[in-house]
Amino acid sequence: MLRPPPVPLRPPASRASALPLPRAANPNTDPTTTTAPADTASAMGAAAWWRRTLGQRFNPTGIAAVASVAVSEPRLALPHLSVQDIRWLDWAELRRAGFRGVVFDKDNTLTAPYAPAIWPPLAAAFDQCRAVFPPGSLAIYSNSAGLKQYDPDGVEAKAIEAAIEGVHVIRHGKCNTKKPGGAAKEIESYFGCSASNLVMVGDRYFTDVVYGNRNGFLTVLTEPLSFAGESYIVRRVRKLEAYITNYWYKRGHKPIKHPLLPDPRRIVKFDPYDETNASR
Repeated sequence: MLRPPPVPLRPPASRASALPLPRAANPNTDPTTTTAPADTASAMGAAAWWRRTLGQRFNPTGIAAVASVAVSEPRLALPHLSVQDIRWLDWAELRRAGFRGVVFDKDNTLTAPYAPAIWPPLAAAFDQCRAVFPPGSLAIYSNSAGLKQYDPDGVEAKAIEAAIEGVHVIRHGKCNTKKPGGAAKEIESYFGCSASNLVMVGDRYFTDVVYGNRNGFLTVLTEPLSFAGESYIVRRVRKLEAYITNYWYKRGHKPIKHPLLPDPRRIVKFDPYDETNASR
């Protein structure tokens, strides 16, 4: 039986240092595996790709969230748990804790930026998640896929659902409201339960985490899968987010407690990059 090593939940310096265990080569950052799928732009249409890319560079709601959170409640930007990627998560333990479903961000959480299919190294972990939760319990809620601003007819949402079996793309943004703005009404309506019974998994502090914490989700932050295809501005914003949140950690701010899972370490598996554990 695999026994998970103790894992700190709050990074002292950076997200990469949150889990300082010995690792084999990381397929997410190894240069031979970080290339985005070929012809991503042509696959979704060059015009649509450029609109998506330019639109994601400016998120007024996200900018407002930084100011609001900084002034009022920094802990809203702090995830309940930080992990490398979804392979670290024990889905069965999440189910036993009472969670009824999982909501994923898409780009750089499940897929390469703007790609429809799941990032290949994550396929087995996603299959495990799908096996644990009943049909209809997995969804994507993204500032790209499903946002009516970019996919008014739902064509791309259907393509993603076809490419990632068992996931439903929740369409949102009637007023072009992106995460972290807006309530969780569409999500709660789809799942038929409160957001407090759901897990939000994403790769951004000031979109996925703030949105999730504001609405009562259990929030899990993952590392970005690939920088290929992601804009320079977004990469710089990531660094700014990490700098700000690390400052808050150092000032003693802690994540909000979640009623279903007071100790998030319960849902962390062994390090998948640790060759010692992998050989057991």
